[in-house]
Amino acid sequence: MSDAWCNDCKRPTEVVFDHSAGDTVCSECGLVLESHSIDETSEWRTFANESGDNDPVRVGGPSNPLLTDGGLSTVITKPNGTTGEFLTSSLSRWQGRGSDPDRGLIAAFKTISTMSDRLGLVATIKDRANEIFKRVEDQKSSRGRNQDALLAACLYIACRQEDKPRTVKEICSIANGATKKEIGRAKEYIVKQLGLENGQSVEIGTIHAADFMRRFCSNVGMNHQAVKAAQEAVKKSEEFDIRRSPISIAAAVIYITTQLSDDKKPLRDISLATGVAEGTIRNSFKDIYPHISKIIPSWYAKEEDLKNLCSP
Repeated sequence: MSDAWCNDCKRPTEVVFDHSAGDTVCSECGLVLESHSIDETSEWRTFANESGDNDPVRVGGPSNPLLTDGGLSTVITKPNGTTGEFLTSSLSRWQGRGSDPDRGLIAAFKTISTMSDRLGLVATIKDRANEIFKRVEDQKSSRGRNQDALLAACLYIACRQEDKPRTVKEICSIANGATKKEIGRAKEYIVKQLGLENGQSVEIGTIHAADFMRRFCSNVGMNHQAVKAAQEAVKKSEEFDIRRSPISIAAAVIYITTQLSDDKKPLRDISLATGVAEGTIRNSFKDIYPHISKIIPSWYAKEEDLKNLCSP
């Protein structure tokens, strides 16, 4: 309660707010001082995991244009209590007997969402992966294929198209048991199907070593100065004909950068952080070394330090 001026009492009195009617009432004489007020505070606080069957939320999720009904259909759930919810139980059973054309899509979208969350991907990548899978599914030619590999491949392509690429090993780690070979085959299949749909080849984006640097450096635990030097070095490396994969170049540059710093990292740690084999990092180091004086920033390492750098 709070105080307000009452015209009948001719003095400030305590008032009571009637939330159901929106009225402000004098507690002493009952005069309505203000009617139909708008309460701008939140209607309620609810925590769905703790509210049981009494969740007061009156709205559903956002619409999904990839589903037949936009994801706005009503779903009758089975009752949890023992209060004799016979009608609800019967309706839910009959709804389950009906054919839902989007049942497979909904399950696939949930799997893609789980995979995206495990990799920490943004919503735009998840939505792009959903769109790719929907386009492939509409062609009715994916039956009999490994579903997890297909969904993981959709996510891999979506990452590349959104310029946030992930390595195949990273995708494989959240693919529910699908192997790198299966994901690779699924990727080629999806690209082929999308090409047939559009009548032209599908661009899935080009990957560069710089795309992986920030994440790899974070996994290794490098300081800010070393990260900055590695990013400059990997961009400079694109000017030279180093015939190695971008991921291998990124791992080798990180190894070189850490060896030139006070906080040196063993080759094994870099291999685990980047997913690149130790032998591949060694070979990439050998290919980069002839250009190392032009790749590593001069402010980060002196010429003598580069000459004394040992091969892993």
